Amino acid sequence: MFCPKCKRLMRPDRERHVWQCSGCGHTEPLGRGVEVGRSTPQGREVAVVETKTVTLPKAEETCPKCGNGEAYWVLRQTRGADEPETRIFECTKCGHKWREYQ
Repeated sequence: MFCPKCKRLMRPDRERHVWQCSGCGHTEPLGRGVEVGRSTPQGREVAVVETKTVTLPKAEETCPKCGNGEAYWVLRQTRGADEPETRIFECTKCGHKWREYQ
């Protein structure tokens, strides 16, 4: 997670249950992610924090599955270097993915 003020990396502070910025000290509640328990080979329990923050650009595209009018998109070079790239869309509502060849 990145700090909304100074854009530096934020780290979880488990004692205070907050994200804390490594630069300016700004804090956010830990509830913005999902904590998952996991055991290490030494038998200790550690907490892994998984966040679902989407930073992809959005476009006004209609989803062929649900009809939603907004989708995330990325460009990928799926064919030869002398061919144009492929735009891959993902619906912001249902998560359906589809391609547009240019």
